[in-house]
Amino acid sequence: MSAILDKQHDLPAFRQAIRDWLAEVVPPDWKARMVKANNEEYIAFQRWWMQERSKVGLAIPHWPKEYGGAGLSLRHLIAIADEMARADAPTARMFTISLIHLPGTLFPHGSEEQKRRYLPGVAQGVVWCQGFSEPNSGSDLASLRTRAVRDGDHYVVNGQKIWSSYSMYADWCILLTRTDPNAQKHRGITYFIMDMRSPGVEVRPIRQANGRSEFGELFLTDVRIPAENMIGAENNGWRVAQATLASERGVIAFEGAERQRYEVEGFYRKSLETDAAWLRDDQLRREFMSYLAEIQAGRRLLRKLLEENEKPDASASVLPAIVKLSGTALRQRLTSFMTRMAGIDGQEFSLLAEEPLGAPMSDFMGSFTGTIAGGTNEIMRNIISERGLGMPRI
Repeated sequence: MSAILDKQHDLPAFRQAIRDWLAEVVPPDWKARMVKANNEEYIAFQRWWMQERSKVGLAIPHWPKEYGGAGLSLRHLIAIADEMARADAPTARMFTISLIHLPGTLFPHGSEEQKRRYLPGVAQGVVWCQGFSEPNSGSDLASLRTRAVRDGDHYVVNGQKIWSSYSMYADWCILLTRTDPNAQKHRGITYFIMDMRSPGVEVRPIRQANGRSEFGELFLTDVRIPAENMIGAENNGWRVAQATLASERGVIAFEGAERQRYEVEGFYRKSLETDAAWLRDDQLRREFMSYLAEIQAGRRLLRKLLEENEKPDASASVLPAIVKLSGTALRQRLTSFMTRMAGIDGQEFSLLAEEPLGAPMSDFMGSFTGTIAGGTNEIMRNIISERGLGMPRI
């Protein structure tokens, strides 16, 4: 057990141990270095950061011990996220699927053998990607056409996936396929674990406007997946996928909300120090204070969501949709405000970027992706209205 985990029974001491470790290990210039880093340097940095977290037991600290974690409580998870945000430590973006989507899927629906085989490797830096969206099946995920056909003790998969984060570096993929083309579209889907080294798997990186390639397009040609890699039952993959999507829509935002809080408070302190002109405008001050209030409300919602996720029927909740809808909409308005306040002369540096891309305008433009990824905000509104409010489907 690491020196940090040794202090888990004394929460203030636990927090202080994390704070001391972060002060020692986090390079003070890491953000400036990542602005100039090429894709390979960025990936190497991500792997290094995951290794450092693993050394002290902070890679998957809240997972059960039998699956490689430390079995820490919700209050410990909150403390870790808060200290990471306070220190402006690097994120583990390349491991998002590994840390959020995979456990969100396997804990409720995976077999015991699957949990013990796949979960412990995450702390050692195993990268997972997600094979959900397709070129013609993005918002309407249930219309996916990637086909899996049973052949003895394997399934043969053919199809195409897109917008798969860091898939060019992934070892494994959580994959949705259609196994019954004659069933209603939500009922003919099966969920698999796919080895990315399997013959027939081709990944083509998608180059972004910022010069990086965080996403890939998967081309699957006669890929053979063992039947034992099925998660849940055949043709019941849509139900399993709801657990994955629920984790994406809620838990993934928790540490981000903590970081956003400190970033915005830092922006306000800097504005006071420089006597920024916007502070003398009543309307702009009211606008900014409304954002602060929304940030605090969102943080409370996320804590409620984390508590709810520990319940057996968590995937049936509409709270992840509420969190996703409200959080991404706030992000758009907040980055718009920051861009306006920075003005033309302030576009050289990022004010809010989790890992800076350059100018505030980049943050604003990037905020639109949050309203699409993990289910569009229009879909979130449908989930809330139909499942939460009982309104009829039109």
